[in-house]
Amino acid sequence: MTLQHDAAYLALKARDARFDGRLFVGVTSTGIYCRPVCRVRTPKQENCRFYANAASAECDGFRPCLRCRPELAPGLSLMDSSQVLAQHAARMLDAAARNGAPLPLPQVAAQLGVTDRHLRRIFMQAHGVSPIDYLGTQRLLLAKQLLTDTALPVTQVALASGFASVRRFNAAFAERYRLSPTALRKARPDAPATDALTLRLGYRPPYDVAGVLRFFAQRCVAGVEAVQGLELRRTLSLGHAGQTLRGWISARFVPERNEVVLRLAPSLTPLVGSVLQRVRQGLDLDADPSLIDPALEAAMPFPSVPGLRVPNGFDGFEIAARVILGQQVTVAAARTLVQRLVDRFGEPVDTPWPELHHCFPSAAAIAMADPEVVGKLGIVRQRVRALQGLALAVHEGRLRLHRGAPLESTLAALHALPGIGDWTVQLIAMRALAWPDAFPASDIGVLNALGTRDIKQVQQLAEAWRPWRSYAVMRLWQTLETGT
Repeated sequence: MTLQHDAAYLALKARDARFDGRLFVGVTSTGIYCRPVCRVRTPKQENCRFYANAASAECDGFRPCLRCRPELAPGLSLMDSSQVLAQHAARMLDAAARNGAPLPLPQVAAQLGVTDRHLRRIFMQAHGVSPIDYLGTQRLLLAKQLLTDTALPVTQVALASGFASVRRFNAAFAERYRLSPTALRKARPDAPATDALTLRLGYRPPYDVAGVLRFFAQRCVAGVEAVQGLELRRTLSLGHAGQTLRGWISARFVPERNEVVLRLAPSLTPLVGSVLQRVRQGLDLDADPSLIDPALEAAMPFPSVPGLRVPNGFDGFEIAARVILGQQVTVAAARTLVQRLVDRFGEPVDTPWPELHHCFPSAAAIAMADPEVVGKLGIVRQRVRALQGLALAVHEGRLRLHRGAPLESTLAALHALPGIGDWTVQLIAMRALAWPDAFPASDIGVLNALGTRDIKQVQQLAEAWRPWRSYAVMRLWQTLETGT
């Protein structure tokens, strides 16, 4: 046995949640693979096979554990490394699986600016499986979660998981898991039969729940979002098959289980996979504190905050628009401008809460609006041009703002838009693209926290925070908010 195998077995024996999502164990005596936090009796070391991802375990013939449920494990934490291209590809395949949409590998390669053959090679080197096997595992795990946690008909589960037909779904499920979808559901009769879907999402501890909820609460826009205790509620508007689906979500933290309980409106059922992905990004559930915390603790001039997270966006266009409206104004002033935009162009939606009643305006609504009408909301002309330029690019499909988008080309496209400079681009990269190494060096909050106006000095200081500068920015902002 190698030292790596021995170390992995120690993590398994300790049920160390820090390795959740980074480590899976296949047990040869049972044919099952588990998360390292699984509460079943620890298997003998000679019966264990360790894998970096669920797809590798499934390709070796192991089936997912019905108790610890590998589909609940946190996902990839994107790092600025030699494997970044392969990780971008994995994120794009994740998005395709959860959106229930086909995504041919040549299209992925083209978006990343490499050849199909090169992408296959680096993907295999980074993840140990082919892109097709990886995508198949993600789709099946999503289907398993929907079958276990919801009462959705099998047909809807198949379509929501990205399968073209129920027949193909049943065949793939039976081949990989050796039981039918209906048999799995019968074995888990506790799925709630309610209108709203309820799902569970795991994260790696520690998690700065208070910091994340405080960030959202300070920026809440009336009618769109609200924070109540450990729960974040908000509305969502998503495009699907040529139409717009509007609904709501609620995400409640359960710290003792290292989980978030997600509820979503029945109207969003066709896009449940996409909603899951957006919530994972919005709450930064895939972050790996075991990598981030030690790096910042050693380099930051302030005491560390365990489990620091970057509160991202649930919709890329919304975050980018809010960043533009926040140019050269305070957080409170930016919130006022966003509120006016929602009141004027937002679409009504029914929710269980009277305080939530509108969705953030769509890119199409902003792009087609009369600039003078937008300007009358108190938005200066230059910012109106930037906002509408962004909205038009998103509406026409020239710009995609989500976690799996290719970084360099997306940043270049943002820079090319009118009225968008480096500060805006970096914040969009940080919160819409979930790039962990974004750094708005000219941000007034960053400068105030560091007690300087010398941007070059700040940039030099921030080199020590790579590749986690986005998290360093959050820590600097927190020092202004809390005084610690």
